[in-house]
Amino acid sequence: MKDNNLLILQTSKENIKVVDNSYNIMESKFDNSKDWRIKNISDFGVDLSFSDIPEYKRTKHVHRLHPYLGKFIPQLVEVFLKKHFKENDYILDPFVGSGTTLIEANILGINGIGVELSVFNTLICNVKTRKYDLKKMEFEIRDILNKTQYFSKALVNNQRKLNKENLSLTTSSKYLNEWFSERALKEILFYRNLIENYHNQDLLKIILSRAVRSARLIPHYDLARPSKPVKERYWCIKHKRYCEPVNEALKFINRYSLDTIKRINEFDNLRTNKQMIVIQGDSRTIKLPVSRKLDGIFTSPPYLGLIDYHDQHKYAYELFGFTNNDKREIGPMSNGQGAKAKEEYKKDIISVLRNAGQYLKDKAKVFIVVNDKNNIYPEIAKESGFMIKDIYHRPVLNRTERDNYKFSESIYYLEKI
Repeated sequence: MKDNNLLILQTSKENIKVVDNSYNIMESKFDNSKDWRIKNISDFGVDLSFSDIPEYKRTKHVHRLHPYLGKFIPQLVEVFLKKHFKENDYILDPFVGSGTTLIEANILGINGIGVELSVFNTLICNVKTRKYDLKKMEFEIRDILNKTQYFSKALVNNQRKLNKENLSLTTSSKYLNEWFSERALKEILFYRNLIENYHNQDLLKIILSRAVRSARLIPHYDLARPSKPVKERYWCIKHKRYCEPVNEALKFINRYSLDTIKRINEFDNLRTNKQMIVIQGDSRTIKLPVSRKLDGIFTSPPYLGLIDYHDQHKYAYELFGFTNNDKREIGPMSNGQGAKAKEEYKKDIISVLRNAGQYLKDKAKVFIVVNDKNNIYPEIAKESGFMIKDIYHRPVLNRTERDNYKFSESIYYLEKI
């Protein structure tokens, strides 16, 4: 490098050619998805849109234990980890979300540490990464399911053999009373009250939460962002006919119980003995319990103003009484995308990267997956003490939400200075 004011090298003829010390991109050869695809296939051997990957492979084994709005697909993590890290390395995900990075790292023989602000998301991660006694796990899932099936049958038949405690299943939660039918809510509360009798309580909570999400009084096509309960017959976009609101939780509890058994068994055949450490806390200030420097980061921070990460799982917070840290979220949708929100977002992400930087080796590799339509990550990288080595782009296709919002993601490849 001849000019000390230039902080980014031209790493390939397809790459960004010149970036000055203000990190403003002056010239890029990636003005359309065709150019992105050529570069991605050249560097990774695959198209990073993964448009040819069917849904069941994008949600393989424990990745689908519980829906999570905003997670990246496992194949994206896999190709970057394979190319840039090796077996026995240690990587960090300071926005671990539902745990995709940790799962994929483990399969490749890489140790992972994940930090997550949300108590519920942390629960999802712990359930996905835990090593189970498979026979005991399956017995408990089937046992509580059988008890709930018996209860539901008696409830539907209006039998009076149920004890007084079960017949009077109620909650003071306005949300739960508003968003569920009477039958569904009683089935949900019955199952919840049994959980304490089992060893794998966290796993049972995730099964129930997944069922609760589907059992809400909402249209079949609007699971991700419902605005209000639907209590009357409606035209269903998904099924192209009139549908009735959901009246039970049992069918979902049954479906997801059996699905969970299958998925945990599948992952158990793939997992290695490498560490998967999940820490509930704030990545801006967290102190990591590590005895060695980490080899890198692979993460996807919240996208500015797009998702309220706690609100998407409000049903779980109401049902289980988890501590809600929504006021501490970075870049929530509720804060908008204005100038003030943007500055606060930059400040928070810089704090996360600076804090994480002290645990990284010199020249550690950092990959950040973002929807950077405001082009603020070059400045964030500079202020955080990282140099941009490369930038990849990918169109986000095969989205599960039924809206017309299409966008691309950038994967910033940074190196600790």
